Amino acid sequence: MFGKLLGHLSKDLGIDLGTSNTLVYSKDGGIVINEPSIVAVNTRTDQILSVGKDAKDMLGKTPPHIQITKPLSKGVISDFEVTEKMLKYFIDKVHTESFTFVPRPTIVIGVPLETTEVERKAIEDAALSAGARKVHLVENPMLAALGARLPLSESVGMMIVDIGGGTTEIAVMSLAGVVTWKSLDIAGEEMNKNIIQYARDQFNLLLGERIAERIKMRIGTAIEQDAPMEMEMRGRDLLTGLPKEIMVNDTQIRDALQRSVRTIIDNVKATLETTPPELVADIYERGIVLTGGGALLRGLDVLISRQAAIPVRVAEDPLTCVVRGAGLLLDNRELLADITLPSATEGSIV
Repeated sequence: MFGKLLGHLSKDLGIDLGTSNTLVYSKDGGIVINEPSIVAVNTRTDQILSVGKDAKDMLGKTPPHIQITKPLSKGVISDFEVTEKMLKYFIDKVHTESFTFVPRPTIVIGVPLETTEVERKAIEDAALSAGARKVHLVENPMLAALGARLPLSESVGMMIVDIGGGTTEIAVMSLAGVVTWKSLDIAGEEMNKNIIQYARDQFNLLLGERIAERIKMRIGTAIEQDAPMEMEMRGRDLLTGLPKEIMVNDTQIRDALQRSVRTIIDNVKATLETTPPELVADIYERGIVLTGGGALLRGLDVLISRQAAIPVRVAEDPLTCVVRGAGLLLDNRELLADITLPSATEGSIV
């Protein structure tokens, strides 16, 4: 009874628990949190110092007793305790201006297609321990399709390529279900590593992860651009050990990203090859939709379209598609009940 009362006073939430970023959608306020999935922990006191943007600013700059942790890897929990604390921090942050002293919200969380029952249970347990009253787990491509305003429940084929931080998920859907799919470990973070490796191989330059990400976002491309772009690349010279700065252009970064981009395109084509012909006809007519942060790589939609011979478009605000889809489900309980994965936590109130 008391739990129900607290539930009514709490704000129901949709959460995109991503490898790189965690986004939270509140029923009243829309997207209220968009922070990196990073936590700074003081190992001497075992206390959390900061979460999100503040913790990301500390990357590569901490003394030995402060550990920067990414509690999610490939979209699943790698550090349960830190994930629970991070979720509790975000839930409490959403409720700071409400009258609820103990928030007990219903939460919809997106999970990767390839998650095992054990991994789903870890996500459920972390959310329940962080204060959730009910937890609904839904596959990420389903939420991305809803967030991109695709007719998920209709008997038409649609294809989503969701390029996140840790995973790329390629799914063909119809009638609120996934028909064929592929999940890859190659996504945004792997592209950052490609740039780091390229700098090491070509220039004997050791780059930090944040620098590599900034270069990818500023001048990363999948196809040749009309106007050349360049920016500075700063790091440590591996031969002298001293700081070094060089200028790199979009052609060089395109070379660095080439293998990852090629792998994604090859898997898009392989997924189409295993798709029933009726659904392929629908996809050819409606096109492939790109979501996730990786969809913002310049020219990626054009390159996939050329290679797959199918129209491709980037969803509006691709970074927030999954969390917006989770938010829409908070108002559509019938569809939520239809596409929620079976609870992996025995005895939980779901």
